[in-house]
Amino acid sequence: MFEKSESDAAALAPALAPEVYARRRRDFMDRVGPKGAVILPAAPMSVRSNDVDYTYRADNDLLYLTGFSEPEAVCLLLPGHPSEEYVLFVSPRDPERETWTGRRAGVEGATARFGAQTAYAVDKLDEKVGELVSQREHLYFRFGRDSALNHRVVGWMQQWQRLRPRSGKGPIALFDPAEILHEMRLRKSREEIALMRRAVEIATEAHVKAMHSARDGMHEFEIEALIDSTFRKHGANGPAYPSIIAGGVNATILHYTANDQPLRAGDLLLIDAGAEYQNYCSDITRTFPVNGCFSREQRSLYEIVLAAQLAAIHAIRPGARFDEPHNRAVDVLVDGLMKLGLMSGDRKQMIEKEEYKPFYMHRTSHWLGMDVHDVGQYKSGDTVRVLEEGMVLTVEPGIYVPAEHAASDPKFRGIGIRIEDDVLVTAEGCSILSSTVPKDPKDLESVCGHA
Repeated sequence: MFEKSESDAAALAPALAPEVYARRRRDFMDRVGPKGAVILPAAPMSVRSNDVDYTYRADNDLLYLTGFSEPEAVCLLLPGHPSEEYVLFVSPRDPERETWTGRRAGVEGATARFGAQTAYAVDKLDEKVGELVSQREHLYFRFGRDSALNHRVVGWMQQWQRLRPRSGKGPIALFDPAEILHEMRLRKSREEIALMRRAVEIATEAHVKAMHSARDGMHEFEIEALIDSTFRKHGANGPAYPSIIAGGVNATILHYTANDQPLRAGDLLLIDAGAEYQNYCSDITRTFPVNGCFSREQRSLYEIVLAAQLAAIHAIRPGARFDEPHNRAVDVLVDGLMKLGLMSGDRKQMIEKEEYKPFYMHRTSHWLGMDVHDVGQYKSGDTVRVLEEGMVLTVEPGIYVPAEHAASDPKFRGIGIRIEDDVLVTAEGCSILSSTVPKDPKDLESVCGHA
């Protein structure tokens, strides 16, 4: 075994302190109970083209409970087991392979740095699952992107079914661990909130730099490069999702990512970009004039969106239903669109029938955390869940007037506006994590184009 440098060890270390992961595992396993066994696989590698893989991104459920970020790994949890309650199956150290693809923790590192009670080479998975899981009655496994492992789990369950009449052993039921685990992830701890605040701080600097730098004649990809470099400069993993840099009519395309068109004076620039820092995401959108000055029509639409966002944020507090911010935003948007003549008719009926959707076709909020569209249910049956302290959600109303929308006044066509902030539910109400990114139209006009 060759020596490892301190920098190598740091690169393989988990993002949070070992006791944080241990606390999460204990909480999760206590909920699973002593009759359960849990299998959590790493995300599979994905081919980009020919023999080139996409940059690897670990599975967030595995990361949340272990901090382990390598591919070709599986975590097995056996609540209450005296010596193998927490087992990692990992790729063994291979000096020749590591020359090409980088250091691995190996079996020794899985116990020394990631706290596993026992670790095995991943090729021992079938043997050990047959030995250890057959003593349990319930198996927790979420069918996902690894189709080969999905089939292996089905095969294990079929084998246990066949053998159980004679052996009296083996799982008799299969459960989705997300029912427990994703609810845990939904409520952020103080350690998670600190990481998310840092992700927001990094994204904030990138957005402000983009406001200073955008000019007539630049291309969208130049702004994207500026944002990405700012993310990396301050220690982020990179973008939390493909950045949207949408000038002019491109802003009416919700997930526009071509980012290859020139910016023009007189157009608005919509930037939806967030940083990922230590596996936690930020998600911020701002829309501002390329030349630093809103036209009358742009400003009238912008002020409606801003009022809708402020009304939605005002509705966020513990005990409020998740859909309350959306409902408040829709009320304001419909009133504004009617005032400008873009909608007409019976207000109540238009809201009930969602006749505003040609101009506002998405929801106002989503959960935010390790995933940019984070895990956790929004409803239980027909009941919308209520907000609780520690939840983080986005607030992102918008107005998008398609260029080809013949029924709209031509002076509004091709304008797309969205304003998005990241909001933490607190005991007193809420805290806007991204509050320092300018969004008042006067502030934007004073910042844009002035380095």
